Amino acid sequence: MGHWKLPSGFIFLLLIILSSKLFASEASKSGPVIKQFGAHVSVVQDKPITKSLTFKIAFDVGHQNKNGGINRSFDSLARFINMHVANGTPIKNIDLALVIHGKSAFDALHADAFEERFLESNPNIELLNELLKHNVSVYVCGQTAGFLSIKNDELMEGIVMSLSAMTTHALLQQDGYTLNPF
Repeated sequence: MGHWKLPSGFIFLLLIILSSKLFASEASKSGPVIKQFGAHVSVVQDKPITKSLTFKIAFDVGHQNKNGGINRSFDSLARFINMHVANGTPIKNIDLALVIHGKSAFDALHADAFEERFLESNPNIELLNELLKHNVSVYVCGQTAGFLSIKNDELMEGIVMSLSAMTTHALLQQDGYTLNPF
């Protein structure tokens, strides 16, 4: 019976791919503020941030995670907090807002409302509670809520129903927030 042999170049390439994935996962870490979420990597910066920087940033999210699980765009706020605090920005200098519209509004439902609609647990509850605990303002577009038949009392505690995402962004901009494009 014949045996076939893998080319040495293929084996070398496979080892490089596997080691780079292992290295990437080891380099990524959560914390220091939000321990379970917001994984980030250490970076040797060409232009380091200073401790005196302040951030007022609005994040706009209009989609759900397609494969279930946490909304990766919500996790971006935890990553923003973690990576900046890990690099010397005081937490008091970080002021974030999450503006939710479209299908992502379902991710802001409290446990019972989410389970009633989707027959499963809302994977975003712990993450959103951590964001709220760290003074992130969370708004749901009232226009989206109306179209999706989401009522105020179905939202998680601490989440604000606004007139619209457009209105919320306009008001946040007037208050000095910039829009994060991610």
